[in-house]
Amino acid sequence: MIGGCIVAGSLDRFVIARESNLDPPLFKGQVSEIDQARRMCGKQLQRRSESLLSLGAPLETNHRHPALIERPSPFSEAFCLIESTGEGCERVVESSLGQRAFASLKSRQRGGLLLAGPSQPAQELHTEMFTVDVVTLFPEIFAPLIGLSILGRAAERGVVEIRLHNLLDALEPGERADARPYGGGPGMILRPEPIARVLDTIIAAAPKSERRAIVVPSPAGKPFRHADALRLSELDRLVLVCGRYEGLDERIIELYEAEEYSLGDFVLTGGEIPALAFLDASVRLRAGTIHPDSHTEESFSGGGLEAPQYTRPPNFHGASVPEILLSGDHARIAAWRREQSRARTAARRPDLSEPDSSS
Repeated sequence: MIGGCIVAGSLDRFVIARESNLDPPLFKGQVSEIDQARRMCGKQLQRRSESLLSLGAPLETNHRHPALIERPSPFSEAFCLIESTGEGCERVVESSLGQRAFASLKSRQRGGLLLAGPSQPAQELHTEMFTVDVVTLFPEIFAPLIGLSILGRAAERGVVEIRLHNLLDALEPGERADARPYGGGPGMILRPEPIARVLDTIIAAAPKSERRAIVVPSPAGKPFRHADALRLSELDRLVLVCGRYEGLDERIIELYEAEEYSLGDFVLTGGEIPALAFLDASVRLRAGTIHPDSHTEESFSGGGLEAPQYTRPPNFHGASVPEILLSGDHARIAAWRREQSRARTAARRPDLSEPDSSS
């Protein structure tokens, strides 16, 4: 259960794992405070379900994945519900929602998309919505970030639609997702065929005129910057392809003209963590995700680092908030912040400092 959402995976193994995780006796044995947490979450789900049902919106089943009913983007109080993954899971959901709300919700259907499968192409979307497709072996890694905080609210508002494509769903019978590299060497490489099937399905279902980028997180890529996040946020679609182990077949990058970006000069076990960072950095810049004023004085928006920030209490363990911030003189505060930003950028990131115009 994530941020008021119950998320099911696209494979039987994932659905079964979620069912076992939602089993109350198992939880009681592992987490001493699970009952209290479930009661609090149940109250939240009850309020959200009542709010959704009061809107009287027609709901549709997600035929691509019958185990998952997903949020309709126009409704900010929508939540996800597992419908067809077993009696034990339904029992937990019913106990959280209450019999009345659960029965009302089960009698209706609703659409949207959180977890996509390659078996059936998705419907074309209007270009005003930002669509992010994530191709990965581990879609469950993305569920917490999508279901919580700013990204979750952006999805609920219809600012972004995030689709998780499990690469294992694209495998043919007896086929593997990875193979040994040609030429020898340690590790495994993601094979091109399954990735190509998913990408071809995404591209075939997309509007012909959409602006999109296919991005592969890779230590061989150029460093990901704020300007890159800003550019990606202005597109209609962002496709993130997550490599694993030793990466993916280079021909995918060549054939699909994918862009490679690096999160930093270090190596990770897969591309999911960088993809999460690229996703978050891009979506937060999309209009409607956060208040526009939040972008004006943050790090990198003006080329440098943001000035230090303080909040209550004014004194903490002997350290005090700079007096000027308590003065109420907004002109002086703005000048102080500009100077602090300049000094901090010069000290910590001289590569971002603007050259002296007098020289």
